[in-house]
Amino acid sequence: MSDAVLSVSDSVGAEPNWQRLHPATLALAIVKLGPRSLNFLPAVAALGFTGNWVWIVPAILAFILISLAFAWMNWLRFRFLVGDDEVVIESGIFSRQHRTIPFDRIQDVGIEQGLVARALGIAKVGFETGAGGAGKENEANLDAISLDAAQALRTTIRAHRGGAAAPVAAAAPSAGDAPAAAPIAEHEDRLLFEMGPRRLLVAGLFNFSLAALAVVGAAMQFFDDLLPFEFNMFDPGDWIDLAGQYGLDQWVIAHRWIAGLGALVSLLLIGFVSGIATMAFANWGFRLMREPRSLRRTRGLTTRTDVAIPVRRVQAAILVTGWFRHRFGWHQLRLQSLASDGGKEKDHEVVPFARLDEIDPVLGEIAIPRPGEEVDWQHSHRIVALGGFVGAVGVTLGGLAAVSFGQPLGWLGPVAGVLIGLGSLFGARFHLWVDLGDRVAIRRGLWKPKTTLLPHASVQSADLKTDFILRPLGLATLVFGVPGGSSLASHEIPAIPRTVAEELRTRILAAKTRG
Repeated sequence: MSDAVLSVSDSVGAEPNWQRLHPATLALAIVKLGPRSLNFLPAVAALGFTGNWVWIVPAILAFILISLAFAWMNWLRFRFLVGDDEVVIESGIFSRQHRTIPFDRIQDVGIEQGLVARALGIAKVGFETGAGGAGKENEANLDAISLDAAQALRTTIRAHRGGAAAPVAAAAPSAGDAPAAAPIAEHEDRLLFEMGPRRLLVAGLFNFSLAALAVVGAAMQFFDDLLPFEFNMFDPGDWIDLAGQYGLDQWVIAHRWIAGLGALVSLLLIGFVSGIATMAFANWGFRLMREPRSLRRTRGLTTRTDVAIPVRRVQAAILVTGWFRHRFGWHQLRLQSLASDGGKEKDHEVVPFARLDEIDPVLGEIAIPRPGEEVDWQHSHRIVALGGFVGAVGVTLGGLAAVSFGQPLGWLGPVAGVLIGLGSLFGARFHLWVDLGDRVAIRRGLWKPKTTLLPHASVQSADLKTDFILRPLGLATLVFGVPGGSSLASHEIPAIPRTVAEELRTRILAAKTRG
């Protein structure tokens, strides 16, 4: 059986040339038995509790054989056909499903390879269509075909749609915009951004995370009775006991800061190692290419993904950084798009870790340049800090209640309340926005600053919201309805003068009408 992409017929009147998935699909089914066996564990446990130990091994063997039999039947009953202008898929063991996907409806062909799939030279292919909607699964998948066949299929579909492809004209930058990339011919693929091992290492260091501490701590508790030794790297007392084995316990006790330093170094080491590992596994070999109609992103160490974001379906650009990494000029770029990414992420991460001068060319390709440094940002009213003040009052009252019951630590409540209140008041300074004529820029956040670049044409609705607090102050919150991606987390400009909000809403909706 050849894995090459074949047409419906080699000649007029010939029988359709149906194809099957790669036989390695059965190998993948064996790999998937591990996670699926978790659903079978309660039945095995029930046999043990009832004393029927003799049936456990036969039950496990029966589960494996039945699972493999169903996998083989699924493979046998699944076939697909690549025609001149459509893909046809037939599947189902007992009830057959016939699915036809015209090339014109396919936005792109996504290719994904897990660790086992890469070893076998196969790939999972997903067809991205407009019918799937953002954040939903692809309309159809081919779980396992050869990598060459997957790439040939993508080339076939791109060639079919390439005749109608038109270059996306970049919008002329407005006054005050950051410099955009110069227009380049769209007939060839171009590299926009890539990340090598050195960049991944730096990104991992800035991706410091203590989330792994919970995993390490749980593992140490779980395996505590199985290990031949007892040592908690986070406990200074264990460091003192370790020093005692080398006759240094008295010296360490006299210098207790050494034990504390050892525990602190362990915390930092795990945080940095987990950050580097997370970044490396997710973004190894990261490449962002500009194609005639889309941005193509490939990345991943164990699971290699290849997805495309059609340029015309991008709704907004989101720049994210952190309080510390911002001091060194590092940012992340995400795109909110109508295109799905298999439901794995709400927004497409197209630049995980870069400086602004590396991000500007990508923004230029989607015609959403960021505002320049001289832009006059507008502030939201400081009433936005009210929520933080309410929380501060709650913490303070809770601490005072604890003190009244004789708990001295309750005094931490008022101290924390004061800090929360001051932090909320200071954070209100970072609710900024500016209208740039054809798009709105919204900036907010102190610890994790985020700037959203929202074209007027992407806004489907603009709602004015007010309440008993904002209304007497003549304020309103402007909420934008934008389809795709992170639409569940709506974009808004909080607590601005109501007249200003009404004028901005009128301009945006007028731009949408003209579009």
